Amino acid sequence: MSAPVLLLATSLAGCATPPPKSDTADYQAYKELNDPLEPTNRVFYRVNNTLDTYAMKPVAQGYEAVTTPAIRQHVSDFTSNIGEPARLVNFMLEGKPRDAGTALVRFLLNSTIGIGGIFDPAAALGYPQTNTDFGLTLAIWGLPPGPYLYLPVFGPSGLRDVWSIPVEWLATPMTAAPASTALTDFGYAETGLRLVNLRARMLEPIEQIKATALDPYATFRSLYRQSRASQIKLIDQRDKPTPPDWYPAPSHH
Repeated sequence: MSAPVLLLATSLAGCATPPPKSDTADYQAYKELNDPLEPTNRVFYRVNNTLDTYAMKPVAQGYEAVTTPAIRQHVSDFTSNIGEPARLVNFMLEGKPRDAGTALVRFLLNSTIGIGGIFDPAAALGYPQTNTDFGLTLAIWGLPPGPYLYLPVFGPSGLRDVWSIPVEWLATPMTAAPASTALTDFGYAETGLRLVNLRARMLEPIEQIKATALDPYATFRSLYRQSRASQIKLIDQRDKPTPPDWYPAPSHH
C-alpha cells in the first residue's frame, strides 16, 4: 500500500462527525470546510508545530544568520532547477505547450550556463519560472480537491494534492540517474537544504500568523486552499491556446 493511501486509511478513524442534514446552516458550513478528518489533522498540526518550534525554526534561524539574501536566492534557484523536469512533464500532461517549453528551456539553460541552476540566466532571457505539480495537473483534468489533509512533516495538502509527493520525487533527475550512494546522499542533502531554505523564507509570515490568528490551523487551511486555487487560475491564464498566425481569422457579419 502506498504512503498516501496508508495515511488516508489510518486517518479515517479520526473523522469529524457531520451535523444532520436537517440543520441546513451547520451542514452547509461543514461541507464548505471539506475537512472531515479535522480531529486527526489537528493532531498532526500540533505534532508538526512542535517539531517546527524545536527543530526546523531554530535551524532556519541559524541558516538565515550565516547566509545572505543573495546566497539564499542562489540556493532557491538551484533547488528549483532540479524540479524543472517534473514541471515539464506536468505541463505536457496538462496540455500547456508554452509552459512545457519554458520548463525545458529553463532546465537546459540554467543547468549549463547557470552552472547547475545556481544562477538563473533563463529568466533574464525571457523564460521566467513557471510552477505546477501533479496535484495541479489532476485539478486541470477536472479532479476535485477532495478532503483537506494535514500531513506529518509535509503539512497542508488534500486527497488530490497528496499524490504530488511521490510523483514529484520520481520525476527528479536523481531518481532517473543510475543509483549510487553518492547520488542518494546528494538527494538527501538537496531535500534538507531546500526545506531549510524555504523555512527561512517563511520565518516572518508564519510567526505573524501564529501570533495574530485566533485559530492558526484554520488560517493555514484557508491560505493553502486560496493558494492552490490561484495557482490553477494562473496556469490557465498564462498558457491559453491561441491559433497560429496563418489560421484565417473568423469573419464577422
